[in-house]
Amino acid sequence: MKLMYQTHSPFARKVLVFAHEVGLAGQIEVVHHETSPTARNDAVFEQNPLGKVPVLVRPGLTPLFDSDVICGYLDTLHSGLKLIPPSGETRWQALRLQAVAQGLAEAGIAVRWESVRRPTALRYRALHDGYVDKLRASYDWLERNHDVDSQLHVGHIALATILGWIEFRRLPSFRQQHPKLTQWFDEFAARPSMLETPLSGETREQ
Repeated sequence: MKLMYQTHSPFARKVLVFAHEVGLAGQIEVVHHETSPTARNDAVFEQNPLGKVPVLVRPGLTPLFDSDVICGYLDTLHSGLKLIPPSGETRWQALRLQAVAQGLAEAGIAVRWESVRRPTALRYRALHDGYVDKLRASYDWLERNHDVDSQLHVGHIALATILGWIEFRRLPSFRQQHPKLTQWFDEFAARPSMLETPLSGETREQ
């Protein structure tokens, strides 16, 4: 299998961390692709009409895209503990945490557009501040609700890779007022799967 990847994408990293955790990383060739709404990558568009990574290219099968879909597929390829619980309340807790992580990523990306990526004259401060509020409210919610002792699942991977990206991009931090969340992240960030997949590089807009 081939993973169309981007070294500074939290979504791509999520897939690769997941692959490491389930023992499949050695079966995947990772190929970096730069993508941006303002810089078309034809190779990625050929596999994903949205022009986004990650994309999992499978021999003899159609490509899969979106990190949630790819992780779901990878979870069917190993015989170990499933990181997407198949049923019961643990499934919904895992998927809920994954959804919070997804929302954090979307809010963080929006903050970057309104503070770094969009031309200065086009930035909208009220929108920036609204998305920062979403980040901080999510940190508060995670501090109160995140079950740090539950068995490893996809929600943990999604959250850790997003928090790592937030720090990588120097977005408003979760550290100052969220000690439980900070401790959990620091411990998760020391896992081999995270150490093997560091973020790097900058987005190229043109």
